[in-house]
Amino acid sequence: MTIHEQALKFIDAHSGEITAIAKSIWENPELGLKEFHASKLLAGELEKAGFSVDMGVADMPTAFVAEWGEGKPVIGILAEYDALPGLSQKISAVKDPIKVGAPGHGCGHNLFGAGSFGTVIAVKDYMEKNSVKGTLRLYGTPAEELGIGKPYMARAGLFDDLDAAITWHPMSLNMTMGNTNPGETSLLALNSFKVQFTGRAAHAAGNPQQGRSALKAIQLLDTGVQYMREHIPPQARIHSVITNGGGAPNVVPAFAEAWYFIRAPKRDMVNSIYAWIEDIIKGAALMTQTTYEIEFLSGLYELLGNKVLSLNLLENMKKVGDLKFSDEDKAFAREMIESVPPQMLQAVKQGFLTGVQPGTTAEEIGEYLNEKPLTPVWGLTGDMSGSTDVGDVSFITPTGQITATSLPLGIPLHSWQSTACSGSDIGFKSAVYAAKVMALTSLDLFTKPDLLQAAKDEFIKSTGGKKYVSPLPEGAKPH
Repeated sequence: MTIHEQALKFIDAHSGEITAIAKSIWENPELGLKEFHASKLLAGELEKAGFSVDMGVADMPTAFVAEWGEGKPVIGILAEYDALPGLSQKISAVKDPIKVGAPGHGCGHNLFGAGSFGTVIAVKDYMEKNSVKGTLRLYGTPAEELGIGKPYMARAGLFDDLDAAITWHPMSLNMTMGNTNPGETSLLALNSFKVQFTGRAAHAAGNPQQGRSALKAIQLLDTGVQYMREHIPPQARIHSVITNGGGAPNVVPAFAEAWYFIRAPKRDMVNSIYAWIEDIIKGAALMTQTTYEIEFLSGLYELLGNKVLSLNLLENMKKVGDLKFSDEDKAFAREMIESVPPQMLQAVKQGFLTGVQPGTTAEEIGEYLNEKPLTPVWGLTGDMSGSTDVGDVSFITPTGQITATSLPLGIPLHSWQSTACSGSDIGFKSAVYAAKVMALTSLDLFTKPDLLQAAKDEFIKSTGGKKYVSPLPEGAKPH
């Protein structure tokens, strides 16, 4: 039996454990930095499997590092487990929250953490039985949806000695992610921050001249940002919400707050736009005679692909074969698709398929659920509109990432439909499948020095040998 066959056999034998973890996390959805059930469950299962666990790292109670083995190489597997607000949903093709307004796993992170757990227990089993040297880690990274976990863990130096990192994400396709040519990036760098203005309250009709409106400062800030948009790179994105605009119309608001995201293809672009917005904030405060504070929440790098690792992951995905779904799974997928407006369904589906190699047949893609591994288009760059805190890890160590089918083609992530799929057999099979692919590549990295060196050589060339510099300002804390 080959090394790969042993790992696949082990994961098949432990698929029930992977599914049970994914189900338990789905049944107990928790928002970022509050994933106490999920982190405790994963850490406890890892300790039972023989890993030492350091809990509460990087000033985050739900962040942890689980480790087994010693010496080089050091290979890290990333795990996420946070849910999204307001996406509670039963396993149903009709919108039906378990609890109205409660969180739900609309991005499949219950599957993410469970699949990564399956990877490391399989790799440890082989290494232990065959005296393979090296250190294996699972990183429990909270609050990915807030872009918080990995940047703060990176600032704490927790990824610095890694030789490579492997990760995955639930999606609509079985494919690699970050499919760039060497030196190119995909997904966007990001800053997340809140702006708080403080003025002076007064009766809005009786003596408004005595007041200084914090809300007006927010409105002027937003106006300034709108006028700035014409002069920033077209791929950049700025999003905002007013989280506090005052309590009543007849009171001049003494406090107001807005929350901003800045996204751009490169970290230095985000830095430049952020500096401009800082000037607009100062101007708004001067115009309204208010004071301000900036609460910096997080900063992310763009995603730096590693083609060596991506090609190996794709090869191993093809070795694992099809992610097979039952007739019941396909029937549920068909019902789910019917719940999405046709225009949105087509737009989401087309968005995913733009990354698939031209010439891929409809049969290979699948009618409702993608079962076959797909070959990506290489050279996708930072024009992609999303962001991930995996980007920070990718600028510290060679990083490879896959996606595995956990929801039907055309179903958007961050939706109630996605939550339903994440708690169904479709999602659970996705977690087991991802565990297999990542286990094969992890074992390759431990046993094929030339592969690991090639990934490192590409990484050094892509980064120019520059060391990672945290985008987090001094004093920023995860919250």
